Amino acid sequence: MRKGILGFAAVSVAAALSLTACGGDDDGGSGGDKQGKIGVILPDTASSDRYESFDRPYLEQAFKAAGVQYDIQNAEGSTQRFQTIADQMITNGATVLVLDGIDSNSAAAVQRKAQAGGVKTIDYDRLALGGVSDYYVSFDNAKVGEELGKGLQKCLGDKNANIAYLNGAPTDNNATLFAQGAHSVLDKVTTYKKVAEQAVPEWDNQRAATIFEQMWTQQGGKIDGVLAANDGVGNSAISILKKNGAAGKVPVTGQDATLQGLQNILDGNQCMTVYKPIKQEADAAAKLAIAVLKGEKPETTGTVNDPEGKRDVPSVLLAPIGVFKENVKQVVDDGFVKKDDLCKGDYAAKCKAAGIE
Repeated sequence: MRKGILGFAAVSVAAALSLTACGGDDDGGSGGDKQGKIGVILPDTASSDRYESFDRPYLEQAFKAAGVQYDIQNAEGSTQRFQTIADQMITNGATVLVLDGIDSNSAAAVQRKAQAGGVKTIDYDRLALGGVSDYYVSFDNAKVGEELGKGLQKCLGDKNANIAYLNGAPTDNNATLFAQGAHSVLDKVTTYKKVAEQAVPEWDNQRAATIFEQMWTQQGGKIDGVLAANDGVGNSAISILKKNGAAGKVPVTGQDATLQGLQNILDGNQCMTVYKPIKQEADAAAKLAIAVLKGEKPETTGTVNDPEGKRDVPSVLLAPIGVFKENVKQVVDDGFVKKDDLCKGDYAAKCKAAGIE
């Protein structure tokens, strides 16, 4: 769900912060006040560089092409700021809010307030449990977890193996689905044994390293595979494996196809990552939001159950892609990661060996 693309991201984040300093109002298009405005609130810049490097520009591109007014802001990891931005957007004429919540409780509170004011809401990337969103757009997160599980199984084979699970934030419904999907694959393999499992609060990479080091110590180094929920968490595990001379010997999974994650794969220190083409997700969210803005009934692909809200949410779900050394090239070909960034220095020969020319 969350890291990467450091060089480009630094520029993008700096630009985003400068916009925020000026009010963060990315109005665009020719849609008039009568039509209303689409507000987008992204969660942070710390858990993943994707939001400013990819989600924001892709959404802007789609909204500009449609000629609608929009306002995209980032909550910078603060639930209070998330609420404040939402209030400001509604006051300034937003009639549709696209929300990537920091946690379910705060996002659901925003949705209820928006609903009371006649504003439609769309959950973006993760579902706010117990919320009242009108729609949900994301990748099929159970399938993301299945890709993680299948990836680790491919890298381990059917040998006897002790597996440690480093799950995502316990407040993130996606993290729960990732873990469920992974277990649905790995629990069926009779030669595998779960020896440790823990959620990483707030997807914090530093805490992930501490958690995994404790796992490694408690197991006396007898961990044969690491089911890490994303590339940042995976890299944290790899840093501990390096300290113990085990990097490259213990397969580690990841998610988000970040620059760091892909380089870890080229190095042989990471087994795989899950690539979620963000442009597809941003385009789907924009298309849905624009239809709602115009009073049209948007197309969906099914529903997702919210067990806390006891409701089925009309949804657009997209398919994730497992990425191994042999298909890292696909991520580059899609333009998600730039070849010049990925293949710098020592990675030039490794890229060539992976078919990235």
